[in-house]
Amino acid sequence: MSEQGTINRPDYLQRAGALTPIALQLVPVEVLSALQAAKRLWIVPHERPDADALGAALGLQQILERRGVEAVVVSSDVPPAVYQVIPNISDVSLAAPEWIPDTIVLVDCADPSRTGRIGVAIESLPDSTQRILIDHHVSNTSTWPLAWIDAHAAATCELVSLIALAMSADFTANNGRLATTLAAGIIMDTATFQHGNTTSRTLEVGALLLAAGAPISEISRKIYRSKPRAQVELHARVLAQIKTSDAGRTIYTTMSLSDLQETGATPEMSEGIVDALAQVTESNVAIFLKEDDPNTTRISVRTKGDGPEATAVTKAFGGGGHARASGATVERPLPDALAEVLAHVSTLRSRAKEG
Repeated sequence: MSEQGTINRPDYLQRAGALTPIALQLVPVEVLSALQAAKRLWIVPHERPDADALGAALGLQQILERRGVEAVVVSSDVPPAVYQVIPNISDVSLAAPEWIPDTIVLVDCADPSRTGRIGVAIESLPDSTQRILIDHHVSNTSTWPLAWIDAHAAATCELVSLIALAMSADFTANNGRLATTLAAGIIMDTATFQHGNTTSRTLEVGALLLAAGAPISEISRKIYRSKPRAQVELHARVLAQIKTSDAGRTIYTTMSLSDLQETGATPEMSEGIVDALAQVTESNVAIFLKEDDPNTTRISVRTKGDGPEATAVTKAFGGGGHARASGATVERPLPDALAEVLAHVSTLRSRAKEG
């Protein structure tokens, strides 16, 4: 659990009063009405959830439970240890309940296939189950009728914060537990308000959460500046293998299963490697490829400047995300996936030059 922040109630009330009309204007009426009418819900983040997916799911759970609703957060994967900064992380269930919900909510996710093994349980739910989707990824093309997809939001937790305001939730309750939960996701997806996806609205929501008791600096420290030795050794090992293509404009590195075994690291400890690559000034495309199993490779892409959009790189492999930060899973061994991804980036560059 994260440390308690300081609640500034006058500031909180003033900020909540200013943001509530905006929230009521932005949150789709149909989505808000469906959430208010729900009695039993499953809330499901994407597989291998990060702080934004977990924060959005657990934040929504808190909002609804305070209204007397039965809500469970179901994840296909165990939340990484670094996200223990989220106060109610222990509330995540790793198995779908035996009871049938009247409503299913996907958060930070495009469709059930992105939820991992829980997707099978979702697809087996009766047609009468209300389906709601809340996400901020520009690549999300869901056709669910009850969907709020706002690509201008820095994080799905930003959207859930607006939902909380629209539903008159108290962010300060339980020493700011809701505020801390949602702040974790916003801090994760903005790198503590450093990424280009940070907007004035993001900062306003962040200020609201801070006033409500979210320990912003402590959350940031635990997510971004606190690493076990095995993780540091993994990063050093993988970053020592960096290479470039496209005359240095594309920088990349790979991580094999043996890298994990020899450093004693876990897969989630690779978080942040692609962002380190993206700091290289001479390159405008950064790619991190990691071996998931002998026949599967996961890729993370960051782009900047006049480089192609990250989603243009990952879309060819069935992935998606943000314009400048995206990912995908390639059903190919690591060496083959590397060759295909680099070739695709070169093709995108050639097309842009011709255009």
